[in-house]
Amino acid sequence: MHSFDLPLWSIAPFVLMLFAIAIFPLASGHWWERNRNKLVVACVLGVPVGLYFLVFEGHQGRTEVLHVMLEYVAFIVLLGSLYVISGGILLRGDIEATPRVNTIFLGIGAVLASIMGTTGAAMLLIRPLLSTNAERRSKVHTVIFFTFLVANIGGSLTPLGDPPLFMGYLRGVPFTWTLSLWPEWAFTTGVVLAVYYVIDRRRFGQETASDRKKDNVQIPKLSVRGLVNLPLLACVVLAVTFGQQLNRLSGSAIADVLGVPFELDGMLSVVGLREVVMAALALFSIKATKPEVRRGNEFTFAPIIEVAALFFGIFLTMIPAIVLLHERGGELPLTEPWHYFWASGSLSSFLDNTPTYIVFFELGAARAHLAADAGSLGLQMVEHQGPILSAISLGAVFMGSMTYIGNGPNFMVKAIAEERGVEMPSFFGYMVYSCAILLPTFFLMTRIFL
Repeated sequence: MHSFDLPLWSIAPFVLMLFAIAIFPLASGHWWERNRNKLVVACVLGVPVGLYFLVFEGHQGRTEVLHVMLEYVAFIVLLGSLYVISGGILLRGDIEATPRVNTIFLGIGAVLASIMGTTGAAMLLIRPLLSTNAERRSKVHTVIFFTFLVANIGGSLTPLGDPPLFMGYLRGVPFTWTLSLWPEWAFTTGVVLAVYYVIDRRRFGQETASDRKKDNVQIPKLSVRGLVNLPLLACVVLAVTFGQQLNRLSGSAIADVLGVPFELDGMLSVVGLREVVMAALALFSIKATKPEVRRGNEFTFAPIIEVAALFFGIFLTMIPAIVLLHERGGELPLTEPWHYFWASGSLSSFLDNTPTYIVFFELGAARAHLAADAGSLGLQMVEHQGPILSAISLGAVFMGSMTYIGNGPNFMVKAIAEERGVEMPSFFGYMVYSCAILLPTFFLMTRIFL
């Protein structure tokens, strides 16, 4: 097998990409507001990395770039379809944005995240949450805790919750096994919700009397419009659930027609019928939803364009980091479950948590000398490496909440909130919240469960 033998400094473009996301909004905010400029930065840093692998790393390098770009397409189609469809659901109601109401809202979102996925739950609920808190002066913390719970931590109970767990399911981990993570989920969710309630109660007490009065009288009666989008949203969830099998069939058929080698067949399974179905559902949503419903949601395509531009650079620049993790991950001193939790979680905070999960999954299997086909390896991991598999799963899902780029919906939530006029913190500003609130929670969870 070809070895890339990359130096450690090859991750420099990825580090620069992270610094660009963190620094440009502070140093040149007006220039950075334009999505075209975000795409320029993404191309300047990402395209040279892709060209290097295409030109100098032979067939394996070309395969790596193709695989990453197809994953990028699948990623954007999923986010885009959920964004468009959820943007056609207008939920309004006479609900006062009290700490109790907001805490219940976040708790419901944390449960839905495991049922319909973190991306689906986040895209469905972020606009109603923002509308409910529209008259509140202090709401940045609510969006941040929403990102913690709904866009990340909540999705740890089923393979539908987060893509890393779905990849484990495809490798043979029983569908119901992730339900065994409920104690860690309940503890972490409960602690974060309790912290949120304390903070929001204090912030609510600082609201002016006029703002509270607006909150009581300006919200219309409870109503839902754009109901045609609810079954479309369910269809996207089903497409994610069963789409991998459909993509394999469509990829295999295309490979047979084109006469391409088996490796390309594998690449074709990354993007296929699943993405076609999701794109068609999004287009149908645009046609079937009345324009005034989207106007009520203040819907525009700017947030999804922003995410597409930035993650184009992130996906390309992270190739060396993923390659180094694959080739040198065995050198990491990992023996205990908590080692795997913090190692997989720390890297999932900055890299795509799906390939990070796969690398540590395979590393745990190799160190236990498990040898089986991909379809049964997961069951062996459950039987022989259960605590380590739990730690890897929790690390990949939970710690995606540590940064804006740790999980796909994080940046979407930020972009939608900013479009609604919420001044979200910078990249490092967000990490101040996550480090102060989540790291102590994760340490406690580690001590108790791992």
